[in-house]
Amino acid sequence: MPAACGSAASAIAYNRLQPTELPLARPPMESKPQPGPRRTRDRILDVSLRLFNELGEPNVTTTTIAEAMEISPGNLYYHFRNKDDIINSIFMLFEQEMERRLKLPEDHKATLDESWGYLQYMSEFLWNYRFLYRDINDLLARNRMLETNFKRIVEQKKRLAMEICRQFQEDGEMEATPEQVDAICTNMVVVSTYWLSFQFVQHPRQYNDPDQIRGYLHGASYHIFSILAPYLRGRAREAFEQQAREYAAARAAQTPNQKEDNK
Repeated sequence: MPAACGSAASAIAYNRLQPTELPLARPPMESKPQPGPRRTRDRILDVSLRLFNELGEPNVTTTTIAEAMEISPGNLYYHFRNKDDIINSIFMLFEQEMERRLKLPEDHKATLDESWGYLQYMSEFLWNYRFLYRDINDLLARNRMLETNFKRIVEQKKRLAMEICRQFQEDGEMEATPEQVDAICTNMVVVSTYWLSFQFVQHPRQYNDPDQIRGYLHGASYHIFSILAPYLRGRAREAFEQQAREYAAARAAQTPNQKEDNK
């Protein structure tokens, strides 16, 4: 999935063209290698993101980052005051991408199939910043900037969920009271926010392998829309049931080792 897709609109359009399994997206900092020397600051962010993702943020120090880059700690501190400064810079890039992606297309109403594909796309994008979700409670407890800004992202997720429900209701494809819609959207946000953490608990040894973890990430679409399904009617309900059948078939086709790991 190209990381250049900058919004739900582009993601949905891409999904319509290529509904088959797609490679995991790479974050902006890990895009195609640039010709010539790269700025040391950018390289520090690249390496830090990789180490935070692979080892867990609490297990990485500025010394770890400097050693991985083969630079002196003084060189690192020239660009960043401390590890939190690095984390905040990575989060700012993540937040900018999220603001572009948490939008529905403006030229048409997204179908359930498109929204399903969009959630898969988002799961893959979030995986590229997985340390933010795996270590979320610790990070928010000690980093005021992340505490404030991550809350804003969660609120954006809920507004997107509300907009999806509103469109279904306008088309007569969803029946729910305002109170039910609020509860549905809150639950959708909870699942989407903690899905990566759940996958780490379930599959810690596969968590950093994009080929192994892709199917588990895509499962988020099924579980999120399962919250919405009892309230869907007409074409949306039919589309959900079709997607659910395909998801069940994909799980049934897993290898014996994958099934054992799912237990």
